[in-house]
Amino acid sequence: QAQLEESGGGLVQAGESLRLSCTASGDIFSINTMGWYRQAPGKQRELVATITSFALTNYASSVKGRFTISRDNAKNTLYLQMNNLKPEDTAAYYCRLLSPRGNYWGQGTQVTVSS
Repeated sequence: QAQLEESGGGLVQAGESLRLSCTASGDIFSINTMGWYRQAPGKQRELVATITSFALTNYASSVKGRFTISRDNAKNTLYLQMNNLKPEDTAAYYCRLLSPRGNYWGQGTQVTVSS
């Protein structure tokens, strides 16, 4: 079993930045894909960005150019740098770890962007 813990959410104004972190612990297989997903009230959970253990990245078109996903494999930590935040980025952000040993989700961290 792996455990994921997110941090870094908060309330910001449009145009500001936030950095989310997700630390993984437990049984972590070295080859995996980690990612950030978000869910706004009344909407389905959607992909924000993913990164493989070989640092290949993928972004939703709505965040491309504003958000940057990265990871520190030595620290088992995933990051999401979010710049130029918009009110439509308001959501609960979830960290995900997908490996041959399982599919794991964090509890989520709230990001609220005011206009």
